[in-house]
Amino acid sequence: MTPRSRPDHEIRRTVVVLGAAGLTVIATGAVLDTLWLLGLGVWGVIAAMVIELVYQP
Repeated sequence: MTPRSRPDHEIRRTVVVLGAAGLTVIATGAVLDTLWLLGLGVWGVIAAMVIELVYQP
């Protein structure tokens, strides 16, 4: 396994933070039965997945 550079770690951290925040907002929206929070959380998870797919270390 090759060591990762600092930008790789920053991108990975961004993806994890976006995904975790998205899942948290989705769960909050589900508990409060608020559709706009669910949508916002889904877009956060989608953004995390797109960054992960597009960024090739």
